[in-house]
Amino acid sequence: MPAISATRVLLDIEGTTTSSTYVFGVLYPYARQRIRDYLNRHWADAELQRALQRVAEDAGCPSVTRFCHGRRDVMAAHLESLMDAHSKTTGVKEVQGILWRQGFLSGELRSHLFDDVCEVLPQWKESGCDLRVYSSGSAAAQRLFFAHTIAGDLLPLFSGHYDTRIGPKQEPDSYRRIVEDWGVAAGEIVFLSDVVAELDAAAEAGMATVLVRRPGSTAPNDGHSHVVIGSFDELTLRVS
Repeated sequence: MPAISATRVLLDIEGTTTSSTYVFGVLYPYARQRIRDYLNRHWADAELQRALQRVAEDAGCPSVTRFCHGRRDVMAAHLESLMDAHSKTTGVKEVQGILWRQGFLSGELRSHLFDDVCEVLPQWKESGCDLRVYSSGSAAAQRLFFAHTIAGDLLPLFSGHYDTRIGPKQEPDSYRRIVEDWGVAAGEIVFLSDVVAELDAAAEAGMATVLVRRPGSTAPNDGHSHVVIGSFDELTLRVS
């Protein structure tokens, strides 16, 4: 059983704490099916307009008005194309988070978590670990996700949430910014993800890294140096 000395744990979500099937088969379609109706009913909402402004900026346009000329159908078509392409740009993730909030608060959505995640995260927290999340999904969506899981409200386990506003997940500088925000040495943080390129970036920033291989996940290419586990309970964290 691998053992790592770490007092801080940084977690990916898709493919690490929850199955990709849930993300692609439940969360993404939920938002995709509701985007046009939501834009029509909430176009003037300040929260939505802030997210749409980011969508426009992601597309290289300085304003929503110049991007879609005030036409909701144009914006809806653009968002649908981004969702169909599984875009991880910040703006579309913020829009998805707004839509998912409706589903979580209404009870239509409950977050899937692997059984070992439900069991192990409380143990790590109780042992003194500082748990945080870094996902392409917006920080707001992350909080909703962990507050409405099949195991109940797990949000109190986490003390921080990072999304792509801090930087892309495959760039070392993003992890350096997380280290700076955390205010600890990089080596005190272990990052768990199912994506080797993300782990490579975190390792370059000085973090310890663990590759999580869930059932059905694609086998990584040879040559990486990351610890590999199939379940959180296969990892022992030594908290000094």
